[in-house]
Amino acid sequence: MNTEARTLLLTGNHAVAWAARLARPKVVPVYPITPQTPVLEKITEFQAAGEFDAEVLTPESEHSVMSACIPASLAGVRVFTATASQGLLLMHELLHYAAGARAPIVMANVNRTVASPWAFWPDHTDSLAQRDTGWIQYYVESPQEALDTVLQAYRVAEEVLVPAMVNLDAFYVSHSLEPVSVPSQALVDAYLPPFSPAHRLDTASPESWGNVISQDMFYRHRQAIEDSMARVPELAAQADRAWAERTGRSHGVVERYRCDGAQTVIVTMGSMAGTVRDAVDAMREDGQAVGLVKLRLFRPLPMQALRAALAGVRNVVVLDRNHSPGAGGILHQELRAALYGMEGAPRIHGCLAGVGGVNVPPEHVARFVGEVLQTEPQPESHWVR
Repeated sequence: MNTEARTLLLTGNHAVAWAARLARPKVVPVYPITPQTPVLEKITEFQAAGEFDAEVLTPESEHSVMSACIPASLAGVRVFTATASQGLLLMHELLHYAAGARAPIVMANVNRTVASPWAFWPDHTDSLAQRDTGWIQYYVESPQEALDTVLQAYRVAEEVLVPAMVNLDAFYVSHSLEPVSVPSQALVDAYLPPFSPAHRLDTASPESWGNVISQDMFYRHRQAIEDSMARVPELAAQADRAWAERTGRSHGVVERYRCDGAQTVIVTMGSMAGTVRDAVDAMREDGQAVGLVKLRLFRPLPMQALRAALAGVRNVVVLDRNHSPGAGGILHQELRAALYGMEGAPRIHGCLAGVGGVNVPPEHVARFVGEVLQTEPQPESHWVR
């Protein structure tokens, strides 16, 4: 069995397409939308070359894409798709349906500003607006992490029968070109066994699907989804450890960087974590006890892991690349809720940084931290530039 990896120069989009190829899905409905289109283009290249054995569909809209994903998944085959921004919003109705149907679809979403006004820059509001649909949500920092996470997402989603969304920042990740270690097909096959659910749409074994149910049955159905979601943080950690055993790469569920002895910790998601690492290194050289916590798994929110990562920290500064009108930064508010009642809980400061794709260089991060630490923590998020 050949398990040797090869290193290729790939964008985040093409890394996602390679992950889809390696996962061996059988049905791939996709509609092109900037900046996700290169995912579809690379997949169709694979198919044209005879290297991708799947039914690739291009329906008339993203709503139709998810309408095709759900029955394909319920028929018992592995399904992949990708979208971005307005395309994800058009899917919203069907995202609820996919989760309720327990269809473990894996979807890559390229985080982009939502209209209006019209723009094409990195912003997490599109996917965070879907946080209550019942999908697992990962946020990745690099093309390598994008490839690895798509494969890990399948392993987790198919175990709990809940769909998963892998989010990568527009352009900063989707179009950045980096060396990516692409594992062999044999390694992935050993890591990700064929999808074979116990229940599926099968004329040889008739079952009732999508029927009207009673209030109590719906109540119990939602409880079952919550029970499955509760298993995800540990399963995600296990999937990451198993991947590390095979490849030497681990991304964790919550990553701590230079947090030992830190009095202030910056919390963020996605590509901004790389910028914050540089800022933390500079602040450490300047004698400031600052660290980084990168949240990779956002839904379900790994509350225990976050509490452990931030135990003993005096101040937390949350950098949000999103905006919820009337609430501010979504990660800021989620973290406040997660740490509520924690003994010795840190003071939490929220910063709306990078909203709409505004560039946030390391020196700005250091300035944001210095500014907010001079104020008392507020429930509102601060606008910073």
